[in-house]
Amino acid sequence: MKAMLLKSFGGPEVFELCDVPKPVPQAGQVLVRVHATSINPLDYQVRRGDYPDMVPLPAITGHDVSGVVEAVGPGVTAFVPGDEVWYTPQIFDGPGSYAEYHVAAASIVGLKPPSLSHLEAASLTLVGGTAWEALSVRAGLKAGESILVHGGAGGVGHVAIQLAKALRAKVFTTVRETHFEFAHSMGADVVIDYEKEDYADAIMRETGGRGVDVVLDTIGGNTLSRSADVLAQLGRVVSIVDIAQPQNLIQAWGKNASYHFVFTRQNRGKLDELSALIARGQMRPHVGAVYSLADIPLAHARLESPNHGIQGKIAIAVKGKP
Repeated sequence: MKAMLLKSFGGPEVFELCDVPKPVPQAGQVLVRVHATSINPLDYQVRRGDYPDMVPLPAITGHDVSGVVEAVGPGVTAFVPGDEVWYTPQIFDGPGSYAEYHVAAASIVGLKPPSLSHLEAASLTLVGGTAWEALSVRAGLKAGESILVHGGAGGVGHVAIQLAKALRAKVFTTVRETHFEFAHSMGADVVIDYEKEDYADAIMRETGGRGVDVVLDTIGGNTLSRSADVLAQLGRVVSIVDIAQPQNLIQAWGKNASYHFVFTRQNRGKLDELSALIARGQMRPHVGAVYSLADIPLAHARLESPNHGIQGKIAIAVKGKP
């Protein structure tokens, strides 16, 4: 089978399209013909070498799968060949999704929502699971509360806005002015141009000085320390970014704030929750661009660019043309 192989860490050019053996499902596993995958910031972080001890080279990376079951291993009864499925591979535990075939534990695999194309489904597995874990599980966002979603036009951000609205929260988000219409179309109530206005000033003005109940950090930098400036009492901050620099959280102490750090855990339950939202018309991933398996280096380069202009996700058509 064809696979995009990572033989060394570095820029997008280190990828090499190679022929590798087709995997064979073992007990409890399914073999999936990958129809689509997608690109996430985690993917280029792995490629450039942010987690060298966790990614033995050469490696097949990639963290989203939408495809069709081709075979099942012993003991698998939940799926049969021909089932359309979606899932996030177990990160740092075996080959990823930049390949024509992938094997996965049946326990992390879900049936693909029939209303989504493979490109759409592959654009939601990782970011959707991340948003669900961040807002529903860790922050415990409830109806009537408010949330600030940083980076509302991005992969996790545009899904988090939709999830927060499904949970009946008021949504504030930060984006560039060019993404205002998109953020509103996802359901954002108040959109802030972070390039023209300090978001903390905007939040406190819009909330009458109260602040928001939850902040979702998708951008890093000094967001952890600055979140205290916009939090209501007993507010919660959830970050999906690995931030190396120390930050002073003394202001958060005064707000009785809690901080949560999320690294997505794979399970079928999250996929089933997302499927229910999709069936009710409360969530749909946005595919902003599509590349082929061979053009994954170009897709990485684009997403890594500070001004890439992508709304939602970059999807990869593994089977068929983009």
